[in-house]
Amino acid sequence: MLSRFALSFALALVLSGTSGMSTAKEVVDVQDTEEEVAAAVAEYVANLSSKFAQERGIFTVVVAGGTLIHTLRKLVEEPYSKSVDWWKWQVFWVDERMVPLTDKDSNYKLAYDGFLSKVPIPPTNIHAVNVTLPAAAAAEAYQTLIKTLVDNKTIDFSSSSGSPRFDLMLLGMGRDGHVASLFPGHPLLKEKQRWVAAVEDSPFPPKDRVTFTLPVINSAANFAFVITASDLPEWVQAMLAEKVGKAVNDGGCGGGGGEGEGCLPVEMVKPGGEMRWFLDKSTAAKIEG
Repeated sequence: MLSRFALSFALALVLSGTSGMSTAKEVVDVQDTEEEVAAAVAEYVANLSSKFAQERGIFTVVVAGGTLIHTLRKLVEEPYSKSVDWWKWQVFWVDERMVPLTDKDSNYKLAYDGFLSKVPIPPTNIHAVNVTLPAAAAAEAYQTLIKTLVDNKTIDFSSSSGSPRFDLMLLGMGRDGHVASLFPGHPLLKEKQRWVAAVEDSPFPPKDRVTFTLPVINSAANFAFVITASDLPEWVQAMLAEKVGKAVNDGGCGGGGGEGEGCLPVEMVKPGGEMRWFLDKSTAAKIEG
């Protein structure tokens, strides 16, 4: 059941985007606790999985690292563990750290240990970044893989943006407002041509990474930010609340490839499809409404 915050903020907003990318619908879903957020996310993902499995016979899902994987934990529980068409899932990473897949800093390892190892997605449907290559070569290889899957219709394509159109993109946000491995002030925020790019100067270790670019992120058919802070120190809650509030309240800050000078990366995420925010109440403290 939605909390009083969810009832207040679960709004469908018709927003005007920039750069020819418009957000058709933005929904803010605020729950009292992280546990309730996890339950809401599980229902949301399961419903989209059923929809795309019926319509396309495939469900393409992009995940991130951080606390997101922990929040997906209820998907591996009943009824979802048995009702979801897991064999129709195709899983990708929005970014990866260039460390071995067995390393504690690996986004693949995080997803595998906390989620993928507990559901029957075929191994051939799980598309990890090749971290044995240098970052630039790994980015090129991942883009080539995605292009192949676009060509054979596994991944949908957005002709308007010239980018792959994943069915669902599930992301979190860094404390500095970064998304994927796109950091505040980084030149890659202005990248418009490449789908996947190398980062060799990350402000957080490890410095070498591979990331999707904004045009791909903003082409998602369905996009969800999952951000919770109720179990973190108060200063972290305040920091996240400020950045989330700025992103939700400001509908005109760049997007679609990086026109928003001075914008946080999180503010530049304005997908053409439906966008949802799954938040606990401490993270939503600065949202106007």
